[in-house]
Amino acid sequence: MWLTLDRDVRRYLGGRMLLGGSPPRLIRLSHPAARLLDGWLAGEPVAPGQPEQLARRLCRAGVAHPTAVGGAWSSADITLVVPVKDNEAGVHRVLAATPAVARRVIVDDGSAVPIAGASVRHARSHGPAAARNAGWRTARTELVAFLDSDTEPQADWLSAVLPLFDDPQVAAVAPRVRTAADPSSPFARYESDRGSLDLGAHPAVVRPFGRVGYVPSAALVVRRSALELVGGFDEHLRFGEDVDLVWRLIDAGLFVRYQPDAVVEHRVRATGRAWLRQRFEYGTSAAPLALRHGDRLTCARVDYRSAVSWAALAAGRPSVALAMGFVSATVLPVVLGRHRVPARAAAALAVRAHLGAGAVLGAAVRRAWWPMALWHRTGRRVLVASLLPCVVETLLRRRGPRWIMLRLLDDLAYSAGVWAGCLRHRTWRPLLPSITGMPRRQRISQGTLTTRPTPATRRGTRTR
Repeated sequence: MWLTLDRDVRRYLGGRMLLGGSPPRLIRLSHPAARLLDGWLAGEPVAPGQPEQLARRLCRAGVAHPTAVGGAWSSADITLVVPVKDNEAGVHRVLAATPAVARRVIVDDGSAVPIAGASVRHARSHGPAAARNAGWRTARTELVAFLDSDTEPQADWLSAVLPLFDDPQVAAVAPRVRTAADPSSPFARYESDRGSLDLGAHPAVVRPFGRVGYVPSAALVVRRSALELVGGFDEHLRFGEDVDLVWRLIDAGLFVRYQPDAVVEHRVRATGRAWLRQRFEYGTSAAPLALRHGDRLTCARVDYRSAVSWAALAAGRPSVALAMGFVSATVLPVVLGRHRVPARAAAALAVRAHLGAGAVLGAAVRRAWWPMALWHRTGRRVLVASLLPCVVETLLRRRGPRWIMLRLLDDLAYSAGVWAGCLRHRTWRPLLPSITGMPRRQRISQGTLTTRPTPATRRGTRTR
């Protein structure tokens, strides 16, 4: 086992203090532990015993990541499950790209023309969750690889995934899902920049509110024992079943990792109608997920100081916005300064967090609140301001008018799905922000000092 430090982690106090992780945290190491970490980052392998325990704790905290080399697993330990509906050509592409996997299960979920060679066939479609469940329940291997019929893995993708299962607490590993190149498709060109399934080029521990909060089941390798533990995919969910599964695995005390060194390509929808419908359907998953997972779903999760600052700016109160922005940017350096984090590093982190909160709120306006914003002059002004990051992104990427049009249609279609899901399930949770950092109210009860948090606002988030 070898280690690399997470890209966002910084070391202080001679390497004994780590600041970062996902979500960010402050970790103090003893002198011997810091020396071990120095050696690992210099290329030394992790020794068994206590050093390995320390390395795994760092990996599970998200401050370090294991390097995928070797391992005890092989393709003989995997069953490939391919759920499919009306895409036999896609199944052939998946099978041709995975010749090393001997055990394959094709689940035909009610195709109009039956898929040749299907191991399991549904007379009518029961949805992707039911199709995946039907597939993995026939497996006898410990690992199950799910690949959708519109994906195509690169030849060496499993070599980057399998070593991560050497940690017995890792229940699932997801590769990076990149958009397949298609110069003739404007949707493929757009998704090469902003793919809905592409979670980036950096490894991560998957957890709610982390840098990677979910992974798609379009390409996912899972322990069969973990699927048995949580009961597999929830078949009542037509969309968002992958988010639900991942969070239930985490709730069971297991870990899910995102491994971008493994790459699977994904084909985008061929027409604008199909592409927009997919975005709309993604949005409809927010409401049922919010009902199952409550405060993990939010359209905007920000510190209350930043929320007040940006709200004041939107309301035309720049002096209030500046004052609260100053407070927001100084609290974190004060707290971190008590732990001897350099003032300049702490201040930079605070400023990034405050600006990030503004970006989150702007996205919430475009993707959740815009119908309400239209009814008021201030709301319309805020809505226009929320479009500026899209314009800046378009210019920085050197894209044209079609790209920014697709960018806005992406948000609009997803938002329409969120609202439709809220109306269907009679809940507003996905449209409510989550305000963090609120002061706690203290009271004396029977001679014991206790704390009681103020009532928390419920929350909901983009799932894909």
